Amino acid sequence: MNMEQKSLRVGAAVIGCAILLRLLSGSLPGSVTRFLLQPSFASWVLFFETGRIVRPTPDVALPTEPTEDPAPDPEPALPVFSAADASLVALRNYSGFTVDLPALLQQPLDWDLTSDAPTVLILHTHATESYTNTEHYTEISGYRTLDPQYNMVSVGEHLARQLEKAGICVLHDQKLHDQPSYNGAYDQSRETVQAYLKQYPTIRLVLDLHRDSVEDSSGQQVRYTLQTDKGTAAQLMLVMGTDSAGLRYPNWQENLGLAVKLQAQLEKDNPGLCRPLSLRSSRFNQDLTSGAVLVEMGSAGNTRQEALLSAELLASAITALAHGTTANSTS
Repeated sequence: MNMEQKSLRVGAAVIGCAILLRLLSGSLPGSVTRFLLQPSFASWVLFFETGRIVRPTPDVALPTEPTEDPAPDPEPALPVFSAADASLVALRNYSGFTVDLPALLQQPLDWDLTSDAPTVLILHTHATESYTNTEHYTEISGYRTLDPQYNMVSVGEHLARQLEKAGICVLHDQKLHDQPSYNGAYDQSRETVQAYLKQYPTIRLVLDLHRDSVEDSSGQQVRYTLQTDKGTAAQLMLVMGTDSAGLRYPNWQENLGLAVKLQAQLEKDNPGLCRPLSLRSSRFNQDLTSGAVLVEMGSAGNTRQEALLSAELLASAITALAHGTTANSTS
């Protein structure tokens, strides 16, 4: 920097200071005052004083703080069953006990299946059971196969995927509990359920999926179906146990209450989907938890595709009950 340039800048700075003093005294016109207060003028003063060029930074709008916390997501409305909904549940009672269906329906279901931890366990005591359209019968006779793409494992896998789409965390056990012997299958599946409940105490619903086997008078397998908007579905049958055979099962009515509500929801969604609920004297390992249901996914006379559609309808009903139910305040 030469002396001439420095003198010019010092002189300009002096002039700027003089103008600033006049500004502070309030004797300059308003238009001049507004000009002198602009950031561009300040940058010129800084240049004359130091020789550095500084461009003013444009104003940036700062984000405004919210005036109040956002409203939380509304709680899902819980299904309500009335005494009149008992007409939706047909019951075949082989247990010898008297059952109060309206009371069981109106008892609240206190659970939430939408946790991040596993809440549903699907298994198959008779995993090799299959359907009439299955081509893989070379290993086992009588509408049974070892192939998991065609036996009950495939139906359970389809159900698991549907529930997971609805935000429900599912465990699907694919063990063939009826191998190598059909006898003793419930002893094997009992050990399986006990192990899962111990490892995952968050499990609230245990579904044991089977398919029924019923012959007509001519010896042909009966095909239980319902025409729905999505196609032909295999009819479902819920099978529930009691302690009438003498084995310990103190919570059977609680389990039955769950099954009654599930059947009522299934029938509300798709009237005629369910065959009568079958109440038996056996336990079916349901004594291990208060949320256990055995489901017959059609019969051997049905096709696997019909059973897969039924799995979707079952998943929809379970999803409707995923947050529990509430008592009917008008009853």
